[in-house]
Amino acid sequence: MVKITMQIDGMACGMCEAHINEAVRAAFPVKKVRSSYRRGLTEIVAETPIDEFELRAAVEKTGYRVIDVRTEPYVKKGLFPKAQ
Repeated sequence: MVKITMQIDGMACGMCEAHINEAVRAAFPVKKVRSSYRRGLTEIVAETPIDEFELRAAVEKTGYRVIDVRTEPYVKKGLFPKAQ
């Protein structure tokens, strides 16, 4: 699984967050997507990597500007740490 973090310009309210979340869910098979207009970030968790250019296009089609995209392995945070 991968975690994709996008820095987005133009979000001003909760509806902006919802527009971006809906656009991402409609375009890609994601496990989780969460946006924050206050931080200007959208975080996506997906089984496989998503093409950055397609992701940018899907979000920018809604009228927002993607400033940065970072992809990293997703590490699930559980209630109890695994014993070594």
